[in-house]
Amino acid sequence: MFYFIFLPVLILLLTFIFIYSKTQRLKLPPGPPSRPFIGHLHLMKPPIHRLLRRYSEKYGPIFSLRFGSRRVVVITSSSLAQEAFTGQNDVVLSSRPLQLTAKYVAYNHTTVGTAPYGDHWRNLRRICSLEILSSNRLTNFLHIRKDEIRRMLARLSRETQSNDGNSFTHVELEPLLSDLTFNNIVRMVTGKRYYGDEVSNKEEAELFKKLVYDIATYSGANHSADYLPILKLFGNKYEKEVKAIGKSMDDILQRLLDECRRNQEGNTMVNHLLSLQQQEPEYYTDIIIKGLMMAMMLAGTETSAVTLEWAMTNLLKHPEVLKKARLEIDEKIGEDRLIDEPDIAILPYLQNIVSETFRLFPVAPLLIPRTPTEDMKIGGYDVPRNTIVLVNAWAIHRDPELWEDPEKFDPDRYDDRCGSDYYVHKLMPFGNGRRTCPGAGLGQRIVTLALGSLIQCFDWENLKEGEIDMSESAGLGMRKMDPLRAMCRPRPIMAKLVI
Repeated sequence: MFYFIFLPVLILLLTFIFIYSKTQRLKLPPGPPSRPFIGHLHLMKPPIHRLLRRYSEKYGPIFSLRFGSRRVVVITSSSLAQEAFTGQNDVVLSSRPLQLTAKYVAYNHTTVGTAPYGDHWRNLRRICSLEILSSNRLTNFLHIRKDEIRRMLARLSRETQSNDGNSFTHVELEPLLSDLTFNNIVRMVTGKRYYGDEVSNKEEAELFKKLVYDIATYSGANHSADYLPILKLFGNKYEKEVKAIGKSMDDILQRLLDECRRNQEGNTMVNHLLSLQQQEPEYYTDIIIKGLMMAMMLAGTETSAVTLEWAMTNLLKHPEVLKKARLEIDEKIGEDRLIDEPDIAILPYLQNIVSETFRLFPVAPLLIPRTPTEDMKIGGYDVPRNTIVLVNAWAIHRDPELWEDPEKFDPDRYDDRCGSDYYVHKLMPFGNGRRTCPGAGLGQRIVTLALGSLIQCFDWENLKEGEIDMSESAGLGMRKMDPLRAMCRPRPIMAKLVI
């Protein structure tokens, strides 16, 4: 009984006394009162980004919390985020905190999104930037994006064929957008379509989609098992569930990798990585390749679908914005051909709509956590090494000191600043600093092209009178709680498309 109960409690008590005595010598950011051992975990009720903004209004733009044994510093100021993500601070703050989800799902913190800052991460980043997500390689995959968007438009058109062509049809958008983004990424990575009439293994596809959703949910910042190691002594249901998710995801990735290895024809990301494996087998192991596959699929599937759903939600809520976007596309593209990716450059208002969606509804409202590798200062306060640093991008994007009428969906606000770097530290949907998401360019391309196609090819109306439910889900990704339903009708251009 001494070894299993009293000794762990004694160790925790001594650790708490040591940490408390050390903190008295530091100038730490202020914060709310905490409870012994659990700290502020009991207060972390979703949506956490809204809760943390309320704390910032009381304790200031930088404040501290305690999640069990871990200290957390929260930043809700653009200027402090800029201080944290520039110069030497950006180097010190470029590691990730160790979490159970990353341990069991991300191959023991070895993927590009979870690896500690160092040579391994820098090499993974180089592979992503030069070998996988370079501008030339993304251009080579343009035919996949165009084909998947055409398939989505055709599927949506079939769902409206029951009417006479002049009336609106009720559709649910979330499955269409989700299938579009999943197919786009999986085809780029492996050459395989996961969703569609000709797909044979639909069970694996649905399992894969569920795993992506579960990983996003389990990657939230408030799971007590990540911060209270003593829970392991009493069994840990959360850890067992994360292990099972990691095992299921690895099984799918291994099957996809084996399929690509058997058929190395075609221009896919995995085939390119397999060719690199032949040149450097000691580095490009199967685990490294599966980690890169996972990073691409997790970052490029649900995130793009969620952004598209929020964008369409806002267009239905603001029909005047939808009308202006359609007019821009009709005037500059016409009604004889489908919008193409190079056309995005001449559609500034469409780009503004995407930017405004990123501002008000960032998929990761709390940027993926960072942790400093050595003691540092932010805003004049001490931030000890191994502190978890959270940046509340959602709050920064709605800061009235940065944005005029910040709660309003207003794409016109970007007109005067278009093309400048004014928003580098004010608008950060893909993160900031050297750990900015390497797939940001791909995400913007698929979201903008798909959104423009939906506007060009269909008329849209809200399902019913009244306010649209804008509530947000819990978890790492800020999904729409109530899936978007709308009324749509094909426009004349749909009859001209050869699909």
